[in-house]
Amino acid sequence: QVQLVESGGGLVQAGGSLRLSCAASGRTFGGSVMGWFRQAPGKEREFVAGIMWTGGSTYYGDSVKGRFTISRDKTKSTVYLQMNSLKLEDTAIYYCAVGTVFWGRTSSDFGSWGQGTQVTVSS
Repeated sequence: QVQLVESGGGLVQAGGSLRLSCAASGRTFGGSVMGWFRQAPGKEREFVAGIMWTGGSTYYGDSVKGRFTISRDKTKSTVYLQMNSLKLEDTAIYYCAVGTVFWGRTSSDFGSWGQGTQVTVSS
């Protein structure tokens, strides 16, 4: 069992930046994938970014490539999502998750989820 706690959400103007954090605790998750998803009201949950915990390889959803960067700090058991050049359509609740499917990008590929943190982008 892995517990995940997101933080860092808030209100930001279009074009601005924000960094989200996800702290993990509990049972070890070495060899797992950590990912970020987002969900806006009335829309399906969307894959944002993923990272292999051990090797650090990263991959992204098409809508955020070139703007968002996922990273992790093994010593802190924390994964980050650096969001730059934010757009109105980035407004959503952002969730971090842990799974065992390498290169996974669907919600079913991830078994443990955080509570989510709200990101609101204004004009």
